Amino acid sequence: MELALLADSAARASRASSFESLFAVFKGIVASVLASFLFGGIYYLSPFLAPLDGEAIFGWRVLCTLPFTTALLFWRGEAAQVLALWQRVRAKPTLALALLTSSALVGVQLWLFMWAPLHGRALPVSLGYLLLPLVMVLVGRVIYRERLSPAHRWATGLAAAGVGFELLRAGGVSWETWLVALGYPVYFALRRRLRTEQLAGHWLDLAVMLPVAAWFVLREPSTLPVVVAHAKLWALVPMLGVVSAVALALYMAASRLLPMGLFGLLTYVEPVLLVLVALLLGETVAEGQWPVYGLVFAAVAVLVADGAARVLRERRSLPPGA
Repeated sequence: MELALLADSAARASRASSFESLFAVFKGIVASVLASFLFGGIYYLSPFLAPLDGEAIFGWRVLCTLPFTTALLFWRGEAAQVLALWQRVRAKPTLALALLTSSALVGVQLWLFMWAPLHGRALPVSLGYLLLPLVMVLVGRVIYRERLSPAHRWATGLAAAGVGFELLRAGGVSWETWLVALGYPVYFALRRRLRTEQLAGHWLDLAVMLPVAAWFVLREPSTLPVVVAHAKLWALVPMLGVVSAVALALYMAASRLLPMGLFGLLTYVEPVLLVLVALLLGETVAEGQWPVYGLVFAAVAVLVADGAARVLRERRSLPPGA
């Protein structure tokens, strides 16, 4: 009798543990999708920041994001992790070079995101974001030995077909495309290797960018008089900082909670949203591009349906009150 009770208790504990793991994945999915919506909001906000150029917007974005990220760091009680990182650097000074590399990798991405829409290079960057999840899936499968479920394989196949169609249609790949598609996987893999996936690691990336951001803002001609002279920028520039801080924090949380492959597949949500934002801003999608976006939408729908079905199945398998 006691053995039966122990076996039943162990089974219940195992199912509960499985549900907790699945719930962590669910939180990661929610964080990733919310981050994508906020990044879309930043994309929509960028044209309204004129007459600031892409470099100035990048500088102001970093300067305004860091204070809100700092507040978020203290609010979540993770400020001690910054000190822990500093102690790791003191114990191993060569780690500082790796942390500088991490900051440079994400800094280039933040700059490109603000620069491209203002210089007619939004399409190559969007193609890079379409390629990015496929590269992330490849990294997860090859380096981390992650397995994909049948639904994830279907989603990857649909997305690959869409991206392959776009590559054939476009006839080539630009440097902006490769910078996004290859830069982010290297960045996330480096952060996992350095064990800096927490918010403290993201805060440090931003802090290291401060000198470059300040130079973009203060270089001649300084953008300070421009911001002072335009009342709309008094609200829009701080808003850029708030939205960026929350979006990046959610994105980093998703990268920590999700397997690399699933995290990579979910990044398809962002380029889809960027297309919708572009349409709201008056841009038009070329007729030949619609198949790629249709296939990507289908891949995202497969992911959402599979995730919802898994959560429901696991929930039903739990005993009452678990």
